[in-house]
Amino acid sequence: MPTSLKAFENICRRAHIVDESVLRSVRSHPFEERNLFPDFPKKVRKLFDDGHYSEATFEALKFLDKTVQRISGKRGSGFNLMMSVFGGDNPDIKINALCSESEIDEQKGYQFMFSGIMSAIRNPKGHEHSIEDDLDTCLDHLSMISTLLRRLIESGHI
Repeated sequence: MPTSLKAFENICRRAHIVDESVLRSVRSHPFEERNLFPDFPKKVRKLFDDGHYSEATFEALKFLDKTVQRISGKRGSGFNLMMSVFGGDNPDIKINALCSESEIDEQKGYQFMFSGIMSAIRNPKGHEHSIEDDLDTCLDHLSMISTLLRRLIESGHI
């Protein structure tokens, strides 16, 4: 067999062996794979990329909290802020027109989703030092936060 044909055969037989660095450069980032909110602060992605998953979630939740403060013009934070600005007969932040029972129910649901994420996910991370999330848990949390931020966009607040 000619030398050039032998060399070609060797290349073909090894073509399936790919260096990990090549794979990393081809793969998309988990934020894009999950279609996460694109305007999270850069710090969120940096913390995530460095493996600080709990801290990335905490920073994203602080961003959500500050966004709601800015939109509503209200002070306070966390659970109480969310219950206040999304609740009542004339909420500061309306998710919809509140013209039907279904829309009123949706508003109340989002009120509890916004306040619930603060109580269930943000508060433990802010008050406990030993909480460590894994990559998938962090991505799940960031997906939930993204859903809430996108709902604010859809309702014309961002």
